[in-house]
Amino acid sequence: MSDAVGKAGGKGTRKAPSPAAFAEASVPQPHYHGHRDRLRARFLDAGAEALPDYELLELLLFRSIPQRDVKPLAKELLQRFGSFAEVLAAPIHRLTEVKGIGEGVALDLKVVEAALQRMARGAVAKRTVLSSWSSVLDYCRMAMAFAEREQFRILFLDKKNALIADEVQQTGTVDHTPVYPREVMRRALELSASAIILVHNHPSGDPTPSGADMRMTRELVDIAKPLGIAIHDHIVVGRDGHASFRSLGLI
Repeated sequence: MSDAVGKAGGKGTRKAPSPAAFAEASVPQPHYHGHRDRLRARFLDAGAEALPDYELLELLLFRSIPQRDVKPLAKELLQRFGSFAEVLAAPIHRLTEVKGIGEGVALDLKVVEAALQRMARGAVAKRTVLSSWSSVLDYCRMAMAFAEREQFRILFLDKKNALIADEVQQTGTVDHTPVYPREVMRRALELSASAIILVHNHPSGDPTPSGADMRMTRELVDIAKPLGIAIHDHIVVGRDGHASFRSLGLI
């Protein structure tokens, strides 16, 4: 009788697990299961300083690559380009040379780089440049230190040494950028700038000023002086640091 009730009643019986459920339960979890949640929790609890570069890069890649162990990819990127900053600064065509990095992932990394540059530039724009010199150097290095070609940038300042404009005047080759001093002065007059700061990068990594850098700077100083435009400094940035013409006694 009880067997008959069990078959007919139905309400008190449990449905047997399906073969598919047994198969799903028997599939081993990947070795990185839970790693993303643990890493996010560590970032929230201890902050970015507690994470090595590859783990911070992992956190960025989580958003772009939702279902994959990205730790090997983060380490490969750092090995290929040298540092966290150089990964973000690498051009898209070089990033996509790394297996696993498509154009979408590369674009996400470039957006992060652009956001950091915008934030650094904002720190410079809010205060007079000479009173926030470390912020100026940080911004210049972030914007130019890891570029593959030389760039010549000018920071135009007003009478209070506040930033009027920040412009890349020329982009050249890996070891040379053409600079036209009269064009630089023409632009300074158009903006009613009272002073300028010259900045360029050395893709070689060594920021030591070259003979050509010194000659060009002297020519600019000679043209600017009669116009009442001061050249506060010429900064050379590279992966290995920066050099200041004023600190070196070259201006």
